[in-house]
Amino acid sequence: MVEKMPSVTEREVLAALSKVQDPELMRDLVSLGMIKDVKVDGGRVAVTVELTTPACPLKNKIRADVEAALRAVPGVEEVGIEMAGRVRPAAKEAPAIPGVKHVVLVGAGKGGVGKSTCAVNIALALKRSGASVGLLDADFYGPSIPLMLGLEGRPTPTEDGKGIVPLEKHGIKAISIGLFIDPHQAMIWRGPMLHGALIQMLREVTWGELDYLVVDLPPGTGDVPLSVSQTIQASGAVLVTTPQDVSLADVTKAKLMFDKIKIPVLGLVENMSNFICPHCQTATPIFDTGGGRRAAEQMDIPFLGEIPLDLAVRVGGDEGKPIVTAHPESPQAEAFMTMARNIAGQVSRVAHGEKSEPEPKPAAGHQCSGCGGC
Repeated sequence: MVEKMPSVTEREVLAALSKVQDPELMRDLVSLGMIKDVKVDGGRVAVTVELTTPACPLKNKIRADVEAALRAVPGVEEVGIEMAGRVRPAAKEAPAIPGVKHVVLVGAGKGGVGKSTCAVNIALALKRSGASVGLLDADFYGPSIPLMLGLEGRPTPTEDGKGIVPLEKHGIKAISIGLFIDPHQAMIWRGPMLHGALIQMLREVTWGELDYLVVDLPPGTGDVPLSVSQTIQASGAVLVTTPQDVSLADVTKAKLMFDKIKIPVLGLVENMSNFICPHCQTATPIFDTGGGRRAAEQMDIPFLGEIPLDLAVRVGGDEGKPIVTAHPESPQAEAFMTMARNIAGQVSRVAHGEKSEPEPKPAAGHQCSGCGGC
């Protein structure tokens, strides 16, 4: 006589999944509302896991944990898991920019560290991950976003004449003061003029529905970074530095600025971390090595990743073909993708009322594989 397997119920499935935690938010998937469309058919169970962002850095770990929990339920013979992602807005008052769920500021303590290159490629990497993204160039004295994206033409007014339609390129929406002025004209503006132009760009551009609006700030801690930071409800700021001491000293000041105006710092990016010879593939730390990671540890903020000093990244920026879209399978593009996933994860933490936190250090002797489990 064949023993009949016990039937599985939806309540048992949800009870099992209530023990699975989101590794970043440290809350269970059921209470977070991430479990959707539970279907039970005999011994087969199918669920949809709706992540808090399409760019979730721990997607594979969450999937593995869900599968293990389901297979441990008596009577489950087959498991089907669909992974989805939906960026959820922060649990706070209405956003200052209608339709925009999260504003991510990209700043630096000094110029010349590749801040705009990082802002462009972060925005495109978030787009590649499945999010809807916009890019605002707030670096009024050096608006390089039009060149880096290969933008052509000028923004047009909306049909009612009350707004500005941003340009679109590589799948993202973009706006820059550089699209409104002669590219050879010097921006000799005082603080009040800069503030007025910034407010106009923030309030009159019709972004539509965006998961993330990436804002490329001017370097330093002057009028424009303060105006941007105080005008919009940013979900957090990403700091860009290079490994040498002079850059690290300046980025510490930028961190203190964001602390004072109560904007969470999502983490630190080390750009130009090393130069990889295109002939012998030897990595040379031209600007020192490991400074960004040490600085992040000292400031107690997440270290978001390293970007190598690479000719392809520079050429892509000059030709309006960013590395993330021009060579998406390259190691350089993957470095930006990893960084964008880390940023999205930190934004999710902030949106759920959690503090952005550094990744835990691997145990002694552990070789990190980049799986996200460390």
